[in-house]
Amino acid sequence: MRIHPYVIMLTAAAVTGAPSPDATSPEVLATQVTDACAIIRPALGGKVEGDIHFEKTGDAVSITGRISGLAPGRHGFHIHMYGNCSAPDAASAGDHFNPARHDHGGPKDQNRHAGDLGNIEAGADGIVNVSLSDTVISLSGPNGILGRSVVIHQNADDLKSQPSGESGPRLACGVIGVAPPK
Repeated sequence: MRIHPYVIMLTAAAVTGAPSPDATSPEVLATQVTDACAIIRPALGGKVEGDIHFEKTGDAVSITGRISGLAPGRHGFHIHMYGNCSAPDAASAGDHFNPARHDHGGPKDQNRHAGDLGNIEAGADGIVNVSLSDTVISLSGPNGILGRSVVIHQNADDLKSQPSGESGPRLACGVIGVAPPK
């Protein structure tokens, strides 16, 4: 009788107490995720909504999407700590995602919150087509954004004021989850 190598691995894992090599486990999936998305919903009964997509591209994460319902101009655009947008004002999303405990800054600053993505700019029609790339965030690991949230703020982020750039109230929020590869 021939025993399949996978059965041997599962048996060894069970005997030693090691986790089984389950291809659907969160640990395995986190290393294989190449795409994520967030469906943006309004806070405080507002009208800001849209979708944001994240795609691993080499050492960077490409961020694309479309947001509507904004006042024309620049708006702070950040990854926040928690994947919870349940509070009416989106305060449940917590502070900016900052695993390295840096000061607030802009997306091009060497020392910044991982979630400091700067600003997006809406046109006269209140729509912004997002197209950014960032090398600080990732889809897994210490700077992994899965299970966190995207927050769009009322005002422009000044990229320097502590702790969060004076970008004002949260207009919209979306939880970041795994998406099928494009």
